[in-house]
Amino acid sequence: MSILEQQVPGVVMTPDNIRSRKLPVVTNVLVAVAAFAVAAVVVLGTGVGNWVLAVVVGAFLYLVGLYYAASRVEGKRAAKNRTMQALIYSACVLAILPLASVVWTLVSKGVERLDANFFSTSMNNIGARDPLGGAYHAIIGTLQQVGIATLMAVPLGVLGAIYLVEYGRGKFAGTVRFFVDVMTGIPSIVAGLFILSFWVLIVSPWFNNGQPRFSGFAASLALAVLMLPTIVRSTEEMLRLVPGPLREGSYALGVPQWKTILKVVLPTALPGIVTGVMLAVARAAGETAPVLLVAGGAAAINFDPFGGNQQSLSLFVYQQAGDASRYAPARAWTAALTLVALVLILTIAAKLLARRNKLSR
Repeated sequence: MSILEQQVPGVVMTPDNIRSRKLPVVTNVLVAVAAFAVAAVVVLGTGVGNWVLAVVVGAFLYLVGLYYAASRVEGKRAAKNRTMQALIYSACVLAILPLASVVWTLVSKGVERLDANFFSTSMNNIGARDPLGGAYHAIIGTLQQVGIATLMAVPLGVLGAIYLVEYGRGKFAGTVRFFVDVMTGIPSIVAGLFILSFWVLIVSPWFNNGQPRFSGFAASLALAVLMLPTIVRSTEEMLRLVPGPLREGSYALGVPQWKTILKVVLPTALPGIVTGVMLAVARAAGETAPVLLVAGGAAAINFDPFGGNQQSLSLFVYQQAGDASRYAPARAWTAALTLVALVLILTIAAKLLARRNKLSR
């Protein structure tokens, strides 16, 4: 027990409880104001750059000024710590700024067509001069394609990860892990070409009087190929984080391995598994090339994922962004906002469900 804890019970020895000279907050603010003011005068006044360069130069001058001021008051050791802390905060802000910019742009431009007509109509019989038309057909296609792909990829991915962690030994498991790693970086258009050459051109003619057929199910197969490695790798890492004593305690009670995995290992790793699945779903929902190659896209509503062309939100955004109509960009932005909102809603629902299951045990 430290001297501080003996004299003042309940107080833990931390850097905040050590009495030393601290740099006043006012001085910190003044250094920041002076640094950015000097940067603005030098960069903008001389015309060597824009406000982005001024911010970068101001941040550099702030770090230098902060180190000098802190070293005079707190000492060099504390000054280095304060400077690195400011650098970490600055890096965090720089990482958040692009995300905030994307969200702001998406929301500000996507609300223009955020109306009932957009969510209740399709692009069937909509001309270049028609301001109406919506993405109802694309929303239906995205939900069906991603839903079917999830139903195929999640069981296979989770079972594959269970094999690699709990059962896999030797060269075969290493080979499976290697190919999963290779598939993680596969381009989406390669998956689309694979399903095009296999399912659309070879298998689908058996069910369509010898004629190849585009379909939403073919897009689901391509999306499942893209989702599978992400689910396997994320689930594998989550299963490896489950403490070994949990398994050992279950085995000591005579519980078989399959039941230990089902009742102990999977529930413990469930939140992480859900996160990996939602990452895979987000990637699948945003893919355009596979849907374009094997589903073809359509302007009308098609509720049958096994027959006929079908649209998706990502493909709808791609087509509307390149359309010559002056009303198309607004549809593209609103469709992009809708796609992000769908992924966000699904992610929140999955997180809440996993959290409820975890707390209810």
